[in-house]
Amino acid sequence: MSNPVQSGSDGTDAAGPDATAREIDSDALAQLEAAIDRVESVQHRIDDVGADEVERGAEAYRRARKLLENNDERAVGTGREAFAAYVQFEAQFDDLVDGLDDDLAERAAFEDAYEAIDKRRLYDEDFEAAKAALDPAERYVSLLDEREAATSDLHEARKAAHRRIDTLDAEIDRHDRLVELASVDLDVPVDRIRDPIETYNRAVEAAVDAHLSTASAREVFAFLERSRLYPLVDFERPPADLRDFVESNPAGESTVSQLLEYAAYSRSKLAHHVDDPDELKRQVATQRTYLQRLDAEPLTIPWPPAPAETLRFQVRERRPLVTRLAATVSDVETDPAAALQAVGDLVHDPAYDRLQTAATARTELSERERERIEAGQVAADLEALRAERTALQDALETADDVT
Repeated sequence: MSNPVQSGSDGTDAAGPDATAREIDSDALAQLEAAIDRVESVQHRIDDVGADEVERGAEAYRRARKLLENNDERAVGTGREAFAAYVQFEAQFDDLVDGLDDDLAERAAFEDAYEAIDKRRLYDEDFEAAKAALDPAERYVSLLDEREAATSDLHEARKAAHRRIDTLDAEIDRHDRLVELASVDLDVPVDRIRDPIETYNRAVEAAVDAHLSTASAREVFAFLERSRLYPLVDFERPPADLRDFVESNPAGESTVSQLLEYAAYSRSKLAHHVDDPDELKRQVATQRTYLQRLDAEPLTIPWPPAPAETLRFQVRERRPLVTRLAATVSDVETDPAAALQAVGDLVHDPAYDRLQTAATARTELSERERERIEAGQVAADLEALRAERTALQDALETADDVT
């Protein structure tokens, strides 16, 4: 059974007394705002130059660099092949420069680079000079690369912000629940509803133990299969292979405890007890964990109990199975069916809702949480959590506008 708020055994919150403070100090908002600023900053610089010019200039710079890098060995030196490569390279670079718009701010860089290689014979230093001449035009590519990196950072910051909002939603719900429980009278005596539930749980546990000890595995599995008609009773169904073995093999007439004991026998010893030792070993030994886990837990009533309407359904779903179980066992101190009826009668008690709420509050509230409530810290944290969530939502809307 799990509670909405878990508490540590030492009376502190399970996550530690400072967990909420650490959560509130999250830097998701700062990261998102910084990422937005970076995108806006680089976009403003691109706009100052002109987005179209930056795109055209970056494309021209990349083409020019690629020409230089592809030909800095082919077109260097003497010989027919080098000369042919040079002629082709020079023509391509000339076409590139001629194709540039006259209003391109860094056109001169491309012209200077062309001038550096406009010779009958090229050397390595000519290519280096051309590359150096292109440096002013590199800013176009740098602006686009910076924008891409900033946009990528913003994408990651947005994902982190959404994760943080999910965490905040859970924390806000938890703090709302603490505030709600803070108004509960924790001094109300809850034994009035605790005693019948504990009596029933002990009775049904004893009955299930007796059933597992005396009924055949085939009968136990039939009981478990019947439970599928009652969704609120969450027994794990037998694995198909094991169920088929128990239903068809004479060993299925043994109790679950006997089957587990048999599975531990050697094959030679087991042959004295069952017809097919290998099949029993194969089916039972591989499902030992499942058989060992069989217990009454799905039939018990959790503490603290559910609100009246839910408890009514829990009792109604358990009644047919518990009645059937009670009819199969005799050596139990308390009739589980009668004990379950006593639990069902609790929902008619006019004080049930008040007692159930108090029991829930006692279970969910740790001593540390009570201290924080009394000190007003929960209310302060709740306000801070909501403020952070609002700030994150606003920042995400801004991020949508800049991308």
